[in-house]
Amino acid sequence: MRNLDHIAVVGVTGYTGFELARILVRHPAVKASTFYMRDTQGAKCLDELFPQLRGRGDAPLQTFSAEAITASKAGVAFLATPHDVSTELVPALVEAGLRVVDLSGAFRFRSGETFSDWYKLPAAPEGLLSEAAYGVPEIYEQQIKDARIVANPGCYATSVILALRPLTDANWIAVGSSVICDCKSGASGAGKELRRDLQFVEVDDNFKAYNLFSHRHTPEILEHTGLDESQVVFTTHLLPISRGILSTIYVTLDASHSREGVEALYRKFYAGRSMVRIWRAGSLPELQHVAHTNFCDIGFALDKSGRRLVIVSCLDNLGKGAAGQAVQNFNHMLGIEEHTALQ
Repeated sequence: MRNLDHIAVVGVTGYTGFELARILVRHPAVKASTFYMRDTQGAKCLDELFPQLRGRGDAPLQTFSAEAITASKAGVAFLATPHDVSTELVPALVEAGLRVVDLSGAFRFRSGETFSDWYKLPAAPEGLLSEAAYGVPEIYEQQIKDARIVANPGCYATSVILALRPLTDANWIAVGSSVICDCKSGASGAGKELRRDLQFVEVDDNFKAYNLFSHRHTPEILEHTGLDESQVVFTTHLLPISRGILSTIYVTLDASHSREGVEALYRKFYAGRSMVRIWRAGSLPELQHVAHTNFCDIGFALDKSGRRLVIVSCLDNLGKGAAGQAVQNFNHMLGIEEHTALQ
């Protein structure tokens, strides 16, 4: 019998994987955990590779294989793995009775064609794609609770969806108007792969745009806001910092609204959601307010006409944008407080 408080974590060498390990080794509801990687470098325990976790990271470390995970007693597997690895691994884990929180993009879309078009990789089986819950608990809590597969969202997508969803649900965005999502991320959002453009000398004292009209988080934003691709301009930029996302989003409203009305809309939508903090009208969050947390902070400014709205959404790309949100989803699967181990 598989217990949800016994977990397997696959992939801990990347920035997201390490952040996930850092949270889970101190999670009070986790009774047993095993961490898997392709090359353990002879290490038997997690803290042998990561001295930062000494005193907490004595969880066993094993060489990765699907057989090893399915043979274990784990009830939940966290996958901080490349998209193609998740596509191949998830069916075997689900068939063996595990529930999966996947941090790749492999299960984020209902349509395999959407995934293949944007990621240029073969898609997972349609049956599994259709049952995967999209892991924004502030919107899809009920689906996440019982899902066999939770597709953890992209970091940029999380910041934009949380900022826009109250407006799209209320039909407050002017029909046919453009929605500009101007987003900036720290360098850890690009992963740990050795690339010239991510070396210190290239990033330090620099600021640049990248992947315009081609960023893979675009279809997530469209699918979970209901906006049309022709309506959304999504631009991404690389900041010379290690972590954090700040999204500045420009919207034209359908009619004139008051600052109090906009704030009330957001507060009502996220009432009881401890991981989303709504700022007072006219106050704007900053990256330093969310770094090393699982919060998404949302503020806004409204012009005199009451129709031009600028929303600022901030989060930690490794926290609410990745590992922290994965654990938040896990907490819902366990039926415990969603902020457990995250505050």
